[in-house]
Amino acid sequence: MRAKITYFTLAAVLIVYFVLVGTRGYMLIREGTLLTVTFGVAVLILPAIGLWFLWHTTQFARKANLLAAELEAEGGLPVDELVRTPGGRIDRDSADEVFARRRAETEDTPDDWRSWFRLAVAYHDARDTPRARKAMQHAIALRDGRAVRA
Repeated sequence: MRAKITYFTLAAVLIVYFVLVGTRGYMLIREGTLLTVTFGVAVLILPAIGLWFLWHTTQFARKANLLAAELEAEGGLPVDELVRTPGGRIDRDSADEVFARRRAETEDTPDDWRSWFRLAVAYHDARDTPRARKAMQHAIALRDGRAVRA
C-alpha cells in the first residue's frame, strides 16, 4: 500500500510540474517571435513525453496488478521461498536457484501467461529489472491474447 501512495503522490507532483512547464511553453509561444515560439514548442515537447511515459507506466502497473490478483485468486502466486541475509536482502544463490526453476517452467509452457508472470517475479528477485519488465509485458500480452509467438 505504501508503494501505491508513493506512486500516486509522485504522479500528482509530476502532473503539476507538467502543467507548470506547459503554461511556460504556451506563454513563450504567445510572444510570437521566432525564437520564443521555437523555445515554446521545445518546452511543450518535454511535458508531452513525460505524460506519455507516465500513462504507459501506470497502464503497465495496473495490468500487472490485475494479473497478480487473478493469479492470487487461482492460488498460483509464487511462494516466497528465498533465503535472505540478516539485513533482509535476497541471497543471490537462492534467487538464482528459484530463477532456474521458473525459467524451466516457462520453457515447458511458453504460452502460459502464469509462468511468464512467475518468471518476471524471479527476474525481479534476481535484480534484473529490464528482463523482469519484458517478461511481465509478455505475460500481459499473452493474457490479453496479443502475444506474438517467437
